[in-house]
Amino acid sequence: MRYVSINSVPNGSTGAVMRQITDERRALGDECWMMWGRGRAASNEHECNYGSRPGLYLDVLQTRLDGRAGFHSKASTRRLLAKLDEVGPDVVHLHNVHGYHLNVEMLFGWLAAHEDVRVRWTLHDCWTFTGHCAHFDCVGCDRWRNGTCGDDCPQLSAYPKTFSRASCAWNYAHKREIFTRIPSERMTLAVPSHWLEGLLRESFLSAYPVEVRHNRVDATIFRPTPSDFRERFGIGSRCMILGVASPWTERKGLGDFVRLAHELDPTRYVIVLVGLNAKQIKSLPATVIGLERVGSPLELAKIYTAADVLINLTREDTFPTVNLEAEACGTPVITSDVGGCRETIARKDSSIVAVPLDAGDLMDALERVDLGIRHLSGGQS
Repeated sequence: MRYVSINSVPNGSTGAVMRQITDERRALGDECWMMWGRGRAASNEHECNYGSRPGLYLDVLQTRLDGRAGFHSKASTRRLLAKLDEVGPDVVHLHNVHGYHLNVEMLFGWLAAHEDVRVRWTLHDCWTFTGHCAHFDCVGCDRWRNGTCGDDCPQLSAYPKTFSRASCAWNYAHKREIFTRIPSERMTLAVPSHWLEGLLRESFLSAYPVEVRHNRVDATIFRPTPSDFRERFGIGSRCMILGVASPWTERKGLGDFVRLAHELDPTRYVIVLVGLNAKQIKSLPATVIGLERVGSPLELAKIYTAADVLINLTREDTFPTVNLEAEACGTPVITSDVGGCRETIARKDSSIVAVPLDAGDLMDALERVDLGIRHLSGGQS
């Protein structure tokens, strides 16, 4: 079987999922290709980067102006379709079709015309069935349920950013028409959480079969990995509270961490945030250790292992990988109870906690986590 996977990028969390699935299909004897529109160049004949840097910049600019994310990048999409014609796939597995790299109308036109090609589509967020955004929990928007997307969208400044107030209704109508061109017996949707499955059941994609496939992390990398991280950063015996995101925004809880830092006793606690940009690092309180994005997964595993607890204060998330990575490294997790976060709790014990965002004092959650250290009781380690 010829199996083609398509994603915006070959790396990151969605790229990792694409690679995992590709490896699984190859193990079953399928001939597999991975194709993407942004990122590194292809390294072998079974990979294809159909995008270009000028095309990316042009798509971003056009989307800023007209708000029609996913309806540009025609040249890149022609290269992708030419590659699909060359390969002649039996299955096309879609991942993120948004992200300034392809034209969804052209792609779904090709898929609809090739009636012998089966389609599997893994949705990593909510962009597919909204008029604009990839997530809407933070603003409590439910216009996607009935398509009442007007010119007063509260998230035009959120990804994918635009100045166009008239784009949301246009996007919703065209997505609904384009994404439902393929018969339900030929396309299966896959999601990483039951939470996202529930939303799909209420969307215009409700006629399609949906499978829940929880994301996994590479256990050969994310496992307890000792290092000298605590010594290098002068953490000593203090309780190390870790936060990981990329990029860091208010929706990822950056402000909440800053406020938490002011509440904690710096002789007993230290907060380490990974994935910040240089400007954000400069603005942090002196009691917070800020690091830029860690390029090596192995280095990240060392940081997870060094931490006493990972706190994930995301305001909206489908199925946060950072929770899984920390758990795999043996680190307890306190996660906000939004979206699919609760479903990341692998260990049903007191070391993993999901808390409402309005829980108030995070110290209460810290006290409820069985960390196995004596910082919380005032002792010495």
